[in-house]
Amino acid sequence: MEPIAYSVPTSAEQAVSELMSEAGACYVAGGTSLFDLMKLRVERPSRLIDITRIGYDAISTSGSELRIGANATMSNVAENPTIARDYPILTEALLKGASQQLRNMATVGANLLQRTRCSYFRHGAGAIASAGSIYPCNKREPGSGCAAIGGLDRTQAVLGVSGACTAVSPGDWPVALTALDARINIFGPNGRRDLPVSGLYRLPGNTPHLEFDLKRGELITEIIIPKTASGLHSTYHKVRDRESYAFALASAAVALELNGWKIEHAHVALGGVATRPWRAPETEQFLIGKTIRRETALEAARLAFVNAQPGRHNGFKVELGIRTLADALMIASERTRTV
Repeated sequence: MEPIAYSVPTSAEQAVSELMSEAGACYVAGGTSLFDLMKLRVERPSRLIDITRIGYDAISTSGSELRIGANATMSNVAENPTIARDYPILTEALLKGASQQLRNMATVGANLLQRTRCSYFRHGAGAIASAGSIYPCNKREPGSGCAAIGGLDRTQAVLGVSGACTAVSPGDWPVALTALDARINIFGPNGRRDLPVSGLYRLPGNTPHLEFDLKRGELITEIIIPKTASGLHSTYHKVRDRESYAFALASAAVALELNGWKIEHAHVALGGVATRPWRAPETEQFLIGKTIRRETALEAARLAFVNAQPGRHNGFKVELGIRTLADALMIASERTRTV
């Protein structure tokens, strides 16, 4: 047993001050991911700073933007009637992202900071495997190596990989937000700033242990999503090993802006196949001016995987990703016909 201090600040300023005053302190919201990592000794905080009482839990659907407080629960956002009606991509990403029990606890801000489910990360670099060996993992111990490269890599990424890491970014919600050009408000020791959701995630490169563009002490306080007509014509489509709560082998977030039957603009992001939520600009550009048919959808989807780098056991993800994205394009297209 290791002693862990616990405090419950009532403002963002107090939370930041407490974290900056103790080197081993860590923020906690719903705790659904953090406590898991603590059990695995990936995270070993000396103090937990509970940020659920600092506010930032409101959901506003008026005006030209959706504004969602980072401390709003996944359940509350998914069940918001305006979001469910006008932005099915967001509701689907949340409903497919966790069980009901987890959605009741997990917050949408902390959900953006999920760490990978790579088994070598969760059981590596200092964690003794049942066979008695130690798995190297550059995310846990920089410079130790990556056991997934050349190892059991069925669930690993095929896009955005490096010679130091192939771990998949695990989230569903961040993929949908990336497709919709969402941004986040951040508060920290140096005040406030904002950042596109897509800019929150770093490619692994040679420093896979540096996953997020957040400075020490910074908090995500709000998520802002531009309102566009594409929200009505959107979907989050997810393929996994089992239909119940599980992480994606491949997923696609699609939102379409139409002029009649033709696409004026397409918003496309991929999950389950990349080291961060993966925007697909080649696919988006190709779709402009097109009318969606199955052949067109498949052609557009293939463009997103031109630079895929599969490993030993995850080559199937390329074709799976293509078909998942093509299916998502068709689903969004069909929805446009019923609006």
